[in-house]
Amino acid sequence: MKPDRRRPSHPQEVPMPRSTPPHPPGKPPAGPTRSARWMRVWQGLWLTVVPNLCLAAAGDIPDRPEQLQFPPLQYEPPDPAAHRVVLRSGPVAYVIPDRELPLVNLVVLVRAGAYLDPPGQEGLADLTGYLLARGGTRSWAADDLEERLAFLAALLNSSLGDTQGAVSLNWLSKDMDEGLQLLREVLAHPRFQEDKLALRKQQLLQAMKQRNDHPASIEAREIGFLAHGDAFWANRLPTAASLDRIRREDLIRFHRQWFHPSNFVVAASGDFDRDAFIGKLEALFADWPFTGPPAPPVPTNTTFAPPGTYIVPKDINQGRVSLLLPGVTRDHPDFFPLMIMNDVLGGGGFTSRIVNRVRSDEGLAYAAGSSLPGGVHYPQPFRAAFQTKSRTVPYAISIVLDELKRIQTEPISNDELHTSQRAFIDSFPRRFATKAQTAQLFAQDELTGRYAREPDYWKRFRDRIAAVTRDDVLRVARQHLPLNRLVILIVGNKDEILLGHPDHPVSLFDLSPGPVIEWPLRDPLTLQPLGEPKPITPGRN
Repeated sequence: MKPDRRRPSHPQEVPMPRSTPPHPPGKPPAGPTRSARWMRVWQGLWLTVVPNLCLAAAGDIPDRPEQLQFPPLQYEPPDPAAHRVVLRSGPVAYVIPDRELPLVNLVVLVRAGAYLDPPGQEGLADLTGYLLARGGTRSWAADDLEERLAFLAALLNSSLGDTQGAVSLNWLSKDMDEGLQLLREVLAHPRFQEDKLALRKQQLLQAMKQRNDHPASIEAREIGFLAHGDAFWANRLPTAASLDRIRREDLIRFHRQWFHPSNFVVAASGDFDRDAFIGKLEALFADWPFTGPPAPPVPTNTTFAPPGTYIVPKDINQGRVSLLLPGVTRDHPDFFPLMIMNDVLGGGGFTSRIVNRVRSDEGLAYAAGSSLPGGVHYPQPFRAAFQTKSRTVPYAISIVLDELKRIQTEPISNDELHTSQRAFIDSFPRRFATKAQTAQLFAQDELTGRYAREPDYWKRFRDRIAAVTRDDVLRVARQHLPLNRLVILIVGNKDEILLGHPDHPVSLFDLSPGPVIEWPLRDPLTLQPLGEPKPITPGRN
């Protein structure tokens, strides 16, 4: 017979608890020890006091999240003047030590970009910026430089956008001098290798061929044309012909014209002594091998399209919709009330009106909202946007229009105002979350002229948000949302969109103050329209 595995097969001594030690035979057991008596006292206190404390604490817990109260946030932003250095070699630098990790982060901002592309050579700035870090230097072939950077665990990057560029290096502080030497080579002596240039041009050409594949790309491009005009420099986009005209000599000439210290602003943070690192920055930019003119101002001659509804035909089952109105620059005196207005209207996520109406209440779109970015150099448009099924496009537009009208006719609620203000004020410290973020934010302000115009901008930011009133929001909504200038851009199935939805009898022809126009696609390689704009009349698609 097999032994029962649930119990031992032979007698075992069962250990006694420590609190009841064995006593000699023939004698009565001793009373509880002093430690045991104290244990019982503590157990009694625990069973009596702790539940009462829990009940008292539970009584202090609010019933709803919005009833929670917190002490006021005490935070003062860094002072840019405390980190600003005008280098004798030319650039302004923002230098902030950060000993948390043995790393150095250096960003050189450049006043240059696509707005400086010569006519017929659109794409030159983009190629120059891309190949600075990837096309080799005077002393390093491109592949050898990449290998050396990998050995140093260093990250090098470069790019040029529309109005500015950046060359950045992140590396270990123990390799301080070598990292700075490599950065000097990239900034002052780029090679722009022919093979790397040819490869990049081929990559850009392949990307051009896909310009019309995605409705979001079409929408973004046509917003630029409608909001700024065909003749505006930002709409002189690269084409196959303009890429073909660009030679290595053009990159060298563009670089030598604009990449010199008087066009640089530097952001530096990391594991270094501040004074010693400033000396290294002086050496980095000293004795520059060439000079050039200061970058000219960015042109601002935008032209907003006539009001109307512009449909770009695309055989897809959903329509992408943007409602556009003329915008402002970020320096406009009404910009802070406009920030609150846009946040309440559609920029504040699930607390905003457009999101609640279009997404939450009607279920017409996963994503909906609005933006009013405030242009740095020229106005950027107000935009309300969503994507919905083709036949619900007119109905969804009508809902957004209702909200645009409502915010112009009745004040926002106190709750909406306070929620928006708290969102801006409470998230404010995130702008300075790291030393690198702080240095780069201050460098951006230097590059774009904000620091020169208003050195205490960030110190006053929260007070300006807090000073906005409901009447301010109503006033700027009436002034800056002129619906008689409304432009509606739709990318989608024209015939389905014009049909509308049987449960929501809204006509596209009743939504805009202007005509409904079939807006042609553009050839992806030439960007020339594939046809002429055609007015659409009701019943004749």
